[in-house]
Amino acid sequence: MAESPCLEHRQPDRSMVDKEQNDATVKQATIVDKIEKIAIEEETMEVESSHTSFEDSCDSSKILGLLRKFLEVQQRRAEAYAKLRSGFAEYMVSGGEIAYQQLCSEITVEFNDCSKQVLEMEALFLNPEYCREDLAQLLRAVQAQEKEKLHLTATIQVLKKAGRPSERLVSHENCSLKSPTGHECIHLHEITEAAGTEEAEADAEYENALKEAIRGVQDAVTTINDHLEEVRYEIAALEAD
Repeated sequence: MAESPCLEHRQPDRSMVDKEQNDATVKQATIVDKIEKIAIEEETMEVESSHTSFEDSCDSSKILGLLRKFLEVQQRRAEAYAKLRSGFAEYMVSGGEIAYQQLCSEITVEFNDCSKQVLEMEALFLNPEYCREDLAQLLRAVQAQEKEKLHLTATIQVLKKAGRPSERLVSHENCSLKSPTGHECIHLHEITEAAGTEEAEADAEYENALKEAIRGVQDAVTTINDHLEEVRYEIAALEAD
């Protein structure tokens, strides 16, 4: 008796698997886009005139106030990232997309507010009455690293959700029913050396992309922390005067 096609020594057909994997990746990317778009919004965000609620004064107390407020904003960002990581971990277990989409929306609002406040501080430091272009450049450098960190965080989440190519599940909803006990799987074809090599290369590409994104986030965090240390040094120097 001939074996069912699903029991023969075969492996998933690459074209069908790629299509389903791409569909899953697009679905996940749609969720993460809610977060990633913040980086784009930061580039076009308009900041009101530098004459804001902060008094225009070049004395150290006003500069201290801005720098301390900046550290508070960075703490809010850190807490938002912690909440995002926790929410994503729960999403990976439960698959609750609605809850995760809601979380992404909340995080987007929080990040946008943080960015707006930092841009306002940067504008104030550029004000001739504050005359601290060096501090404006420091805040701008942090903003650039935060943008990169956010983009790479989204990339990591997309990759982790998709998983290694060789371990991704396929849907059999389009397969034809061959008998009451089996079906003819459209995803299978005979194993060949070329197909095995292609799968190994796909796994290697996935691993490299994930490692590169993780390393990029680590580098961004290190640079941000270095800049924050500069801010703390500046606060200490102003307090000593």
